[in-house]
Amino acid sequence: MTDHLPIQIKIEGMSCASCVGRVEGALRAVPGLNSASVNFATKTAQIDYHCKLSVIADALKTAGYPATTRQAVLQVDGMSCASCVGRIEKVLNASPGVIDAHVNLAAQTATVTYVEGASTPAALAAGVAKAGYTAHPADTQPGHDRSAKTDEIATLTRATWIAALLALPVFVLEMGGHMIPAFHHWVQATIGGQTSHLIQFALTSVLLLGPGRVFYTKGIPSLLRAAPDMNALVALGTGAAYLYSVVATFTPQLLPQGTANVYYEAAAVIVVLILLGRLMEARAKGRTGAAIRKLVGLQPSTARVERDGVFTDRPIAEIMAGDILQIRPGERVPVDGRVLDGSSYVDESMITGEPVPVGKEADDDVVGGTVNGTGALRIRATHVGADTVLAQVIRMVEQAQGAKLPIQGLVDRITLRFVPAVIGVAVLTVLVWLLIGPSPALPLALVAGVSVLIIACPCAMGLATPTSIMVGTGRAAELGVLFRKGDALQQLQQARVVALDKTGTLTLGRPELVDVIPANGFDRAEVLRLAAAVEAQSEHPIATAITRAGPKVLPEVTAFQSLTGLGLRAEVDGRSVLVGSDRLMAQNGINLGALAPEAAKQASAGATPLYVAVDGKAAAALAVSDPIKPGTRAALARLHEMGLTLAMITGDNARTAQALADELGIDHVTAEVLPDGKLAAIDALQEKLGPVAFVGDGINDAPALAAADIGIAIGTGTDVAIETADVVLMSGDLRGVANAVEISRRTMRNIRQNLGWAFGYNVVLIPVAAGVLYPFGGHLLSPALAAGAMALSSVFVVSNALRLRRVRASVAEAPEALQTREVHS
Repeated sequence: MTDHLPIQIKIEGMSCASCVGRVEGALRAVPGLNSASVNFATKTAQIDYHCKLSVIADALKTAGYPATTRQAVLQVDGMSCASCVGRIEKVLNASPGVIDAHVNLAAQTATVTYVEGASTPAALAAGVAKAGYTAHPADTQPGHDRSAKTDEIATLTRATWIAALLALPVFVLEMGGHMIPAFHHWVQATIGGQTSHLIQFALTSVLLLGPGRVFYTKGIPSLLRAAPDMNALVALGTGAAYLYSVVATFTPQLLPQGTANVYYEAAAVIVVLILLGRLMEARAKGRTGAAIRKLVGLQPSTARVERDGVFTDRPIAEIMAGDILQIRPGERVPVDGRVLDGSSYVDESMITGEPVPVGKEADDDVVGGTVNGTGALRIRATHVGADTVLAQVIRMVEQAQGAKLPIQGLVDRITLRFVPAVIGVAVLTVLVWLLIGPSPALPLALVAGVSVLIIACPCAMGLATPTSIMVGTGRAAELGVLFRKGDALQQLQQARVVALDKTGTLTLGRPELVDVIPANGFDRAEVLRLAAAVEAQSEHPIATAITRAGPKVLPEVTAFQSLTGLGLRAEVDGRSVLVGSDRLMAQNGINLGALAPEAAKQASAGATPLYVAVDGKAAAALAVSDPIKPGTRAALARLHEMGLTLAMITGDNARTAQALADELGIDHVTAEVLPDGKLAAIDALQEKLGPVAFVGDGINDAPALAAADIGIAIGTGTDVAIETADVVLMSGDLRGVANAVEISRRTMRNIRQNLGWAFGYNVVLIPVAAGVLYPFGGHLLSPALAAGAMALSSVFVVSNALRLRRVRASVAEAPEALQTREVHS
């Protein structure tokens, strides 16, 4: 609990003086709130409390007057292991005004949600600094802090090389004699044992004061604060080996006879191996952010903009909404815009994951970062800077990568106490060896104690989850899947049912002409030409579908009549043409003959049948329906292979819905429901079958997306900020659902592997380092080997996470043909 902390918070939604009483009433009902004073003029509340601020925020939200909150991202330097994560989170959560804080070890960031007016990013950073870490508000531009990671790798590389060059002579002088007796005799005969020890002392001292200084400058203060971290373990282990060796070198009489051995090489090699491990880890962690860097690299640095009638190249930062831009063949689209003139095919695969270029012409939208094909385009900029789709995608991926999954909570609780526990085990190990160990007990106790300190690896535990999240969400973005909320990554793999809306999700969401059945010797293409010419005079969606299927150039139409509820009549090329329902044909004495049963067959499959009569004779039956999206069959088949149950929830009539479900192999159908009915259907599926992932369009299906365990919104390539969704598919292709499930399952499997390794490693090797195997073979684990094992433990975790970069699309990318027949020649 937090002590009494009077703070001022901003309140939203107060419109009159009576609101003040309601806000104060809501506040005073919160247990642990001492006093509350609300000011209507400034829209603020002065509160004195000793409870969690999140409880107060929830009470205000429930009352309809939410506190104004802000989110800050801090760049935190100096974190070395999972123990650091828990301490920084504890400091931040105890800070005035903070509602929630979580720290990402892999990204070296802290994300803090706080009440506006009660704190600032600078104040939060200052609080972290008091805990012994360097923090500053992070750059908010997409893809920030890349140079800092490059600098870190360069610094570690330099330190590792210097440490290795200093440690090599120490290792050769000490261990060379153990491995090659002749070398030992040569050293004794030339420079002597004492001189050898003095050389080792000098080189090791320089090494510890130079490249190894970082462990002491960070580890010793953490010990003094009673909050030891990974650096403290290294400082204690190397410091003990070094100080013992110094005593053995200069005042050996202080030690029991036969125990004046030196361990300079242990201290030196430990530092080298741990620096090498951190270098390998930093390089591997750098690759975990490859997806973000790739997205950032999509935006060109300049754009060709029209100024005073002349096109000139300008920096992208100078482009404003409304500017006219020219995009030449092969260039990247610089910002989001709308095509004014020109036509081309644009490769949108880097945004949507779709491999087939999309045709663009006047009035079509284009997305910044995509690649223009062979045509030239003139566009008007509609969104620039942080408002572009690309910027939103980068922001969402970074937020997902910084998220903390529910599984991480247990890890954090363990790692917070891990380092103190390791120090306790090391002390106990030394005491046991001194009490019951064989002679000479002191050096054996020292080796065992140092090995325990060095082999323990809280880093691996801290990196196990965030590295997998970073790589998994980044790879998902490359496949056109955006996890808006980090915990959706864990929840999606728990889903047992995938429920889908029909219109716009399973189908294209607009009517298309799917069949032309000619009769009485009429040519199919000619009938379609005549029908399209007549329908072009109408704005009805079905008329638009028939016109779209016809040829581009249509004949002239005269004597056009719209017959409400029946169809259309017109003269085309001197011929009388009727297009409409069977009732229209009957009224005009048209004998449909064999067309009637064909049309009935189309109707039973969910299509809308129409008839065309030319000069008083039945010419053809037309079938119009909302066709199945490309990729839908393959996607649903793959979801079935994954063991998921499929359900359809739609407002369409039951016969049409059941016909589509039978065609696609959908297991459950709920039809003819209103939006509220969709919620009831989801509740029923959850109760009967388990967690439900609902797939919808993000607009009409917003309540259902929110009600489901996981909401998956079908994006359009331009609309990614769908608030009610947990997951957004950048393209309208349902294969993205299968990809999302695959990424979720593979990422969680990867996290479990990492956690299993991290915990298993420590559980098995700490007792080995303590010497439990000594009675069975007479050997103790060398501190140098312990350092190597510890370094490789973290590298293993990060390298295992990087395997997620190789996850392939769950369903083949090759697009299917539309599930329609060819309707025109």
